[in-house]
Amino acid sequence: MNPQFEQKTISLHEGRSIYFSSDFHLGVPTAAKSREREKLLVNWLDTIQKDAQTVFLVGDIFDFWFEYKKAVPKGFVRFLGKLAELSDKGIELIIFTGNHDMWMSGYLTEELNAVIYRNPVVFTIRGKNTKQSFFVGHGDGLGPGDNTYKFLKNIFENSFFQMIFRIVHPDVGMWIAMEWSKRSRLANVNKGEERFLGEDNEWLFQYCKEIEALQHHDFYIFGHRHLVLDMQVNATSRYINLGEWVTQQHYAVFDGQSLELRKFKQELPAANV
Repeated sequence: MNPQFEQKTISLHEGRSIYFSSDFHLGVPTAAKSREREKLLVNWLDTIQKDAQTVFLVGDIFDFWFEYKKAVPKGFVRFLGKLAELSDKGIELIIFTGNHDMWMSGYLTEELNAVIYRNPVVFTIRGKNTKQSFFVGHGDGLGPGDNTYKFLKNIFENSFFQMIFRIVHPDVGMWIAMEWSKRSRLANVNKGEERFLGEDNEWLFQYCKEIEALQHHDFYIFGHRHLVLDMQVNATSRYINLGEWVTQQHYAVFDGQSLELRKFKQELPAANV
């Protein structure tokens, strides 16, 4: 029995591109480092807006995010303001929740006109003479293993648990969240970087192979793994992992013909002469 995923279509206009990026983890490891990375992301968004039609942000934009009915985490105003600017210019924003920011509700849709997804979605992207299938998701809770996290995710996504957390005063709730964030992989980057585990042990790659055996997709695009990966699922299908921005600063771009992984290089202002 084939798994059922939500299906969407994007018609890519000539001369326009679609961008994918993930795992910004704004908020860690320190406020200063996060602000530095936020400015870098604004610079990146500045450089891509000239030809961007759609921007996919594939989860864990924030190291923690929780929306109370009348409050959201403070900060990140440069980044959110730049996203609002892109949206106002007609650039489509598609955001996937990650394991660190799954508690999005309506704020980013209301303020940025962003479309929010919580599970993988299949996008058919139609170019001038092409039609390609993109399987996109954050990547948490997929594939074999990691049963402890899968159990916790079910709890965190439970509406009753979220209601209980909303009862807590935001100052207390955010303090609890920040203490939890200190345990995250990217809050402790000096303790060792992620390592490639080999094809047989890379669970997202194995998940791609399982899905591909049931239904073909040209590209599988995920974050979560914190490694930049470009692997052949088979002769006509690729698995792309977008890595993270704390140490790597990669993104992917699709121009209607090909998909390319790139590393963002800071564009510095011209020197005065």
